[in-house]
This record gives sequence, structure tokens and C-alpha cells, in this order.
Amino acid sequence: MPFASYAQLVSDLNTHLPALLLISGLIGLLVGSFLNVVIHRLPRMMELEWQASNSDTPPVRYNLLRPRSSCPQCQQQLSIADNIPLLSYALLRGRCRYCQHPIAARYPLVEACTGILTAVVAWQFGWGWQMLTAWLFLWALIALTFIDLDTYLLPDSITLPLLWLGLLINLGGSGYTDLHSAVIGAAAGYLSLWSVYWLFKLIRGKEGMGYGDFKLCAAIGAWFGWQVLPAVILLSSLIGAVVGILLLVTSRQNSQTPIAFGPYLALAGLATLLWSDTLAMLGY
Repeated sequence: MPFASYAQLVSDLNTHLPALLLISGLIGLLVGSFLNVVIHRLPRMMELEWQASNSDTPPVRYNLLRPRSSCPQCQQQLSIADNIPLLSYALLRGRCRYCQHPIAARYPLVEACTGILTAVVAWQFGWGWQMLTAWLFLWALIALTFIDLDTYLLPDSITLPLLWLGLLINLGGSGYTDLHSAVIGAAAGYLSLWSVYWLFKLIRGKEGMGYGDFKLCAAIGAWFGWQVLPAVILLSSLIGAVVGILLLVTSRQNSQTPIAFGPYLALAGLATLLWSDTLAMLGY
């Protein structure tokens, strides 16, 4: 596409906000469908890789592309018509076409959340490189949130590239913050939760969070600078405390039940993406 045509397209999309939001939402739905695959398969891939490294058996061929998606109950491979975001779930009434086993509501939830939030980010930034990088940050947070909820893991294969990408984006001085703040943010984000981890362990004699939380906090610092970290840590802790209290009151969980901290960091990271200037001011 010629540069002038591309510039005109960008101008038209930013002028016609409904078109931008519609296109962004559709892209988000498609990405959300893929994120469901990542959320389901990545922990299993890590498990198989660990098993292969500790045995003489050849590794099982299992990745984000192979084998094709199938019903977890009857193992029947799913067709393209069964994988249309939201629409397939609605037409099938939430059940497998082949065995009628209920489809987890998690799948349309991830698709809907990704579609809506992708459109929100587009509305916030407008079409451009910053919107595209913000999408990557958002999609990583969504994948990490649901993986952590399922497995209490925040995979290095997502957190570390997210951290390095944040530093690279801010390298040219036209990112979300200056490179100096980004580097300090990455170090301070990691060390702050690392210090909390060891303090908690010394006082209580057990681990309070995992190393994946340190890396996710470091990634947020790398994207938006050290200035947002006090507000990020405070906000994620408050959300975690409120949710923890609600779980204690409304369910059979007790104070010894582990709670994934990654989703609360991700929510704070999303708030930072949308309102980084405000949170940076609160951090001073």
C-alpha cells in the first residue's frame, strides 16, 4: 500500500471512530479465540517439556498449532464452523456439536473480554503504532491472567518477552516513557515484589507469591517507568485483598487457600495502560 494511501486510511479510521472500534473489536474476537488456545495449551506444553527433560522418552508433538483443536470430552476434531468467536458458542447453545457435552463458559468470556478491551484500547490511543503495541501488552495480560487462574503459573515465555519488548519500545524515546525510567522500572518492579516475597517468607515461613509475579511487575515497569510502580503495587494489593475477603466470606476457602496474584497485577497493568499519567502522578 502506498504511503499516502496508508496515511489516508489511518486518518479515515481515526476520523470515523465507529469504524475503528468495529474493526478493532473484530480483531480482538479473533485474537481472543487464539488466546484460548494459548491459555489451554501453554501450561501443558511446559509440562510435557519438563517431562521430556527428565526422561529418555521422545517429546510429544504438542504445540499451539498441532494437534488441531478438539472436544476435550469426545476428542472429535473441531471444524472451522465450530471455532467462530462467540457465534459458534451461541449457535451450538454452549454444547459440543458431536457429544453435547457443555462447553466451558471460559471460552466465550475470553473472546468477549479480548474483543471489548481491544476496542477500548483503540478508542484510547487511536490508530497508530502505539495502539498496536498497546494491543500486544493487553493480549499478553489476558493470557497471563487466565493461565495464572488455572495453574498459578506466569510463564516465562510470555513475561520475559513482554519485559524486553517494553524496553525496546521505549528505546527510541517516543514510547510510553523514557528509556532511563523504563530500565529503572524493570529493576524496581522485580526487586520490589522480590523483597516482599522474602520478607513474607522470613515472617511466615512460607512463600507468598511466585517469581512470575516479579517478572510481570518488572514488565509493567519496563513499559511505563518506575513512576507508576507504587500505584500499581498498591492497586493490585487492594484488588487482591478485596477479592480474597470476598472469597473467604462467600465460599469454603480459608486463609490457607492459595490465591493467584497475577490477575491483580494484570488489572493494575491494564489500568496503567489506559491511565498511566494519572497513576504516575499518584506514585510521586
